[in-house]
Order: sequence, then C-alpha cells, then structure tokens
Amino acid sequence: MASFPGRVINFGTFNVTSQVFHTTKHSFAVVNLKPLLPGHILVSPLAVKPKLSDLTQAEITDLFLTVTHIQRTLKRLYKADAFNIAVQDGEAAGQSVPHVHCHVIPRTMGDAGGEDKVHEWLEGEEGDVGRHQREAGNGNNGEREVGQWAKDGDRKARSMDEMEREARWLRDEVERDGVVEGKM
Repeated sequence: MASFPGRVINFGTFNVTSQVFHTTKHSFAVVNLKPLLPGHILVSPLAVKPKLSDLTQAEITDLFLTVTHIQRTLKRLYKADAFNIAVQDGEAAGQSVPHVHCHVIPRTMGDAGGEDKVHEWLEGEEGDVGRHQREAGNGNNGEREVGQWAKDGDRKARSMDEMEREARWLRDEVERDGVVEGKM
C-alpha cells in the first residue's frame, strides 16, 4: 500500500514508498528492514545522491532538521535516553546503498547488553542495508514484533506488512508531535 499516492520514493534503487513515514521538501524518513535496535530508522534526501558533499545546502539543512524532528517522536515512543546518529559517507566507510542516509537509533542504558556495539554493528554484516534489501526481495523473509530486541546473529528481515504497519504507526505519531508531512 503506497504511503504517498502518486509518488515513488526510492532509497538508492529500492522502492521504499510504502515504508516511508515522513517527508519534507527534501527528505524522507523510512523504517528499517533489519533494525539494529527497536526504533532504528533512516532519514535520507529525496534526491538519490551518494555522498553528503553531493547535497545542496538546502538538502543538508533539511536532512538534519528532519533527523532532529523525528528524534522527538522516537524519544517519546522508545523512552530513549540518547541516540546514535550515524552517516556512512561512501563505500569505504561502510555505506552499502549509494544514497546518503542517517541512521537514527534510539538508545537506552544497557540496551546493547551492557556493551555499546552499535558502531561495530553498523560497520559489519548487521549494518549492510543494501545487502539486506537485495536479500529481502519482496520483503517477506521473516517476521518479529515491532520493538522486539533481536540479537545481532538472529536478526531477520521484517515482512513488508510489518514495515508498512510500523510506517503507518510512526506517521500518526510524528503528526501527533506536530511534525506535519511536507513541512518543518
């Protein structure tokens, strides 16, 4: 089910329209196929550009304002104490989809089993967003409840239905927090 009728939103070469829960003039926020922790989402520019240096000033500003607006909702929903905000800027930095994206990961004390492995996960197999998208194909490689913690070796791609449900829920929650689609 398209989240934005008449509009196609791509993350690199992947059509993620139905998993997008927020758009602005230059950016979109999308649920993650294989989140590292509950609430892990991505924010990207609408224009498919591989590196931060490829973005215009307006796109960069909008991208990071969108990250901060979305954080408000994620903080409330996931009772986050903090966030990891990560950009892997180029293939050598671990970027697996050549499209600028910020990982926005809500954090609570002790959420990674007492060790902060998020940076390690982002750089390893767990953070290979492009591979996960390719392997998912139709997005139906396994299911788990939204918000359920999955140990790094046990993470499975979520179903398209699950991601679409999460996108609808987050869209409603972002709007509830006063972040209106298409506007800052």
